[in-house]
Amino acid sequence: KKKKKMQRKSTTELLKELENFNSFEDYKNANRDNLIDKSLSEYLCELISERNLSKAEVIRESELNENYAYQLFSGLKKSPQRDKLICLSVGMGLSVEETNSLLKLAGLLPLYPRAKRDSIIIMNMNAHKSVIEINEALFEEKEETLN
Repeated sequence: KKKKKMQRKSTTELLKELENFNSFEDYKNANRDNLIDKSLSEYLCELISERNLSKAEVIRESELNENYAYQLFSGLKKSPQRDKLICLSVGMGLSVEETNSLLKLAGLLPLYPRAKRDSIIIMNMNAHKSVIEINEALFEEKEETLN
């Protein structure tokens, strides 16, 4: 019998569950598969390997400076700029939800659909656009480009 991959719980579900636990230990044990217990660089490397991508390929797609991106992957760069992490997410083909998880893990604000610039990014990410195409859409709307 094949082991079925567990469905990840949404952040909303986890918040609701937190209300019902008396100790963090119990919550942690019940939600081990839903907690991100690793550094940003470890998480980035895990995302790349899950998707069978190469770092070089992701860096090319993300339009980021090679040194900067490799520093993110290696953990040398601990607090990346929000836009650079969004570029990396696009380069990896992450969904908006996955991108928001990555941004939050880095201590940055998630993409917010009420903000004009973020909503342009979200729409274009949902349409699987490249960093260059997202930048063109931002430029057309007189918004700051990603890089």
